[in-house]
Amino acid sequence: MKPSEIIIVVAVLALGVGLTTRFFISPADITSPAPLVAEFNLPDSSGKAHSSKEWQGKIRIINFWATWCAPCRKEIPEFIALQTKYADKNVQFIGIAIDEQQAVSDYLKTINSNYPMLIGGDAGMAMTQQFGNRIGALPYTVVVDTQGHIVHQQSGEFSTEQLVKVITPLL
Repeated sequence: MKPSEIIIVVAVLALGVGLTTRFFISPADITSPAPLVAEFNLPDSSGKAHSSKEWQGKIRIINFWATWCAPCRKEIPEFIALQTKYADKNVQFIGIAIDEQQAVSDYLKTINSNYPMLIGGDAGMAMTQQFGNRIGALPYTVVVDTQGHIVHQQSGEFSTEQLVKVITPLL
């Protein structure tokens, strides 16, 4: 056999072994731990600083939103209802506005929010990327388990039904 034929045979065998291995080992068999949520310190609409450590040990639903985002504003009343329903089950919603403080303050006067609404401002968009938002979509929501691991990421609107399916196993 010529050296070039030997190289071709070895390459074909290597390809076959690789494809066979991929077939028998599914991605579900290769587990990596869920990423930990990044810590943050942000002010609320009145300027009072809040640390993410305030909610350690809770199931956290962190929602990035903006006052100019219609799907974001549509989610908020649903999140308010879910915060009421699950507050006694160790669930904490946290809103992070990608907006200016005055716009958020004005908007909050029109709703009766029962969970913290923090101001991320322009830096908040970069923060969404730290939380896995690769496309820069709003709304963007992450669900964090009691150990601080991100267990779900949602670009775009998050329906009540979808969210309940995600958090129910964590309760």
